[in-house]
Amino acid sequence: MTETQPIVVAVDGSDAAATAVIWAARAAAARALPLHIVTVVHIPAFYYSEPYLAESFHEEMKETARARLDSAKVLAKRIADEQGPVEITTEQIEGKVVPTLVDLSNRADTIVLGSRGLGEVKGLLVGSVTLGLASHAHCPVAIVRGRTLDGAPPSDGPVVVGVDGSEASVRAVEVAFAEAAARKATLVAVNVWSDVSVQPSLGAVPEDPQWSRIQTGEEVVLAENLAGFQERYPDVVVERVVARDRPVRVLSEYAERAQLIVVGSRGRGGFKGLLLGSTSNALMQTADCPVLIVRPDGEK
Repeated sequence: MTETQPIVVAVDGSDAAATAVIWAARAAAARALPLHIVTVVHIPAFYYSEPYLAESFHEEMKETARARLDSAKVLAKRIADEQGPVEITTEQIEGKVVPTLVDLSNRADTIVLGSRGLGEVKGLLVGSVTLGLASHAHCPVAIVRGRTLDGAPPSDGPVVVGVDGSEASVRAVEVAFAEAAARKATLVAVNVWSDVSVQPSLGAVPEDPQWSRIQTGEEVVLAENLAGFQERYPDVVVERVVARDRPVRVLSEYAERAQLIVVGSRGRGGFKGLLLGSTSNALMQTADCPVLIVRPDGEK
């Protein structure tokens, strides 16, 4: 692998993982980054009560993992070659899935995975591995979910970023600009301020002076969060949206036509001890396009 941190995509043989490989290959090509495909082999502890059974199962798992990686590499190369050459490597790792991927996140630009893998209960909206990684990874985590066309995630439409002035949001804006520039996409920056406490008696219509003052203040927050990045990415067209509503509802509506939603792991309305805020958690469960969750710099 090169010194440049790669995009890492985890595969388990599921359809969701294949879709994640397509997204990751496109992202690697667009951003001129290496792509590293990994699969994790975990032997449950109870198998070791029967050594012969454990050894047989272990060999079977490793053979399955090798086939899984080979298949994913062929798919990734086909997709990446449509945009340009990408360095693609594969790795089979033994260990528990979430801790292994969290460790890998220290050396990755982004970790990519599907919303639910082979071992998950069918009715779950998002799998335990996805939730665990989104909560603990040290780099941005892309959850590839939502609408597809012939098994592929959307590749057109805007990149949408949620902005609220929080530390995680500032980092999300930086990541979103880079993604929009690489994809030559419009960036829609959305600041939804329903999480600002407003007493009903102070007015509930745009003509009310209190509404106007808060709206103006939130427009300033949005402008301040975008200013430096617009100078760094002058070719990115930016649309600004400021509204009083629930953040999840507004961002979910944009997800229906976006190719990517970028959000901070926890916004200004979340408790500091939470690993994931309510907005990021809801979007990774229900958004109709891939969701990129970004933690603040230095947060572990």
